[in-house]
Amino acid sequence: MIPSFKAHPWHGISAGENAPEVVNVFVEIVPTDTIKYEVDKETGYLKVDRPQKFSNIIPALYGFIPRTYCEEEVKNLAVATGAADVTEGDHDPLDICVLSSHNITSGNILMEAIPIGGFQMIDKGEADDKIIAVLVEDQVYGHIRDISELPKAEINRLLHYFLSYKNLPTEPAKVKIDLVYGADHAKKVILASQKDYTDNYAK
Repeated sequence: MIPSFKAHPWHGISAGENAPEVVNVFVEIVPTDTIKYEVDKETGYLKVDRPQKFSNIIPALYGFIPRTYCEEEVKNLAVATGAADVTEGDHDPLDICVLSSHNITSGNILMEAIPIGGFQMIDKGEADDKIIAVLVEDQVYGHIRDISELPKAEINRLLHYFLSYKNLPTEPAKVKIDLVYGADHAKKVILASQKDYTDNYAK
């Protein structure tokens, strides 16, 4: 029987049969977007979060891994790696950036990606990790298996975006990134976020 409803992109789709080696990604934003979109947690529809106020445009495909959540396990992992000022997870699905050489023009799509590393971002005391991944079978990025294989300029471009996208010229910086980690730790973060999801939503 063909289902007569659309699966919720956060709760109704798995993280992937081979997660954390290969994960499903729900893409919310693409590099050409001047509006920040995000999934409405209640309905599952993509909604306008806010217009981008300045020239900081996301340099990669951006979304989340389904059936993940950032709370105690993700926070504890951040503390274990030296984050002294983190008090909780950010209570959202785990964010992920996917590098691809293809010109994907709109979000609201699913894709498979290979995690290669990530950024341990702390946003006002909240653990808000950003996983970095590559599109499966991408002609330019698809062979990469660890963030150390990326050009330094590519990493710096991603770092600059996340360190500046919430900032206003008249306010102090709201976020910091103390750790850039590789594929092994990225997989630990994904597993921690899956446990946080199970603990909060699969009871």
